[in-house]
Amino acid sequence: MVNARLLLLMMSSCLLSGVVSAQTWPTRVVRMVTGSVAGGGADITGRPIAQRMSELLKQQVIIDNRPGAAGLLANDLVAKAAPDGHTLLLTPGSFLIISSYLNARPPYDPLTLLTPIAQVDSYSFVLVVHPSVPAKNAKELVAVAKAKPGALSFVSSGVGSNFHLAGELFKLRGNVELWHVPYKGSPQAIVDLLAGRADVMFVGLPAVMPHIKSGRLRAIGVTGPKRNPLLPDVQTVAESALPGYEVIGWEGVFAPLGTSREIVHRVNAMINEILMTPEMRELWASKGVDFIPNTAEQFAAKVREDYENVGRLIKAAGIKAE
Repeated sequence: MVNARLLLLMMSSCLLSGVVSAQTWPTRVVRMVTGSVAGGGADITGRPIAQRMSELLKQQVIIDNRPGAAGLLANDLVAKAAPDGHTLLLTPGSFLIISSYLNARPPYDPLTLLTPIAQVDSYSFVLVVHPSVPAKNAKELVAVAKAKPGALSFVSSGVGSNFHLAGELFKLRGNVELWHVPYKGSPQAIVDLLAGRADVMFVGLPAVMPHIKSGRLRAIGVTGPKRNPLLPDVQTVAESALPGYEVIGWEGVFAPLGTSREIVHRVNAMINEILMTPEMRELWASKGVDFIPNTAEQFAAKVREDYENVGRLIKAAGIKAE
């Protein structure tokens, strides 16, 4: 009986300790780790969020850049951190999902290592062509590609990137041949596209918007389910040519597996509050990205759905790691 009572006291103490730690979090600096370089995508996204979290928490929240291995270094660091809410991950979906298939050895399911907290944005990509390509929309590009199978090249920022997968899905849905040329990042791919050494590219709009405005590149489609407000006259690929075609990028916040639900829900509520302020909504709109309030459970379901869809696409397209 004494041992049983002692055991109950120990269990109660552990449970109470967990509740107190959740209620008093954070007790020190919170690191938001990202696989982006300083000035990269997730780094730019994370800094205004971290600043406002610092103000709300009365505790410093810092961005910790850990680039390398297509996001795997950052993913691994956070997965191995103490699940106490003081180490978080801010990552694009490609660094988490695509990398887990193509770059990890062995491949893994990200939901076995990390706890989803909140999706912070979503965005479509833009389909651009060099002006020498005689296509004004996605339907015409399909026709050009079918007339000259394999003659057109599409460039991407690398094998397994979102941009690569957008092109492969276009090939599968359109039943066309495009010659894929991967680069070590988008900048050089864009340079060659501008020079006419490549024909087609799926890419983030901010990277090519100046070239679209100058006429050096032609935007002929967007990959999301609706038109981009920054390109209102450019049809979606789905409405122009391929019904059901959709490729959406997103960024989200994660914690190590085992982080208390109290902390997960507290961070989720805070991120939703921050991103619904007029200032942040205006900032996101200026970048051409969307934010829809979401729960941790809704985000987890999104990650699971994308993980399964990407796996099917990688298999169907026969994509192999470099």
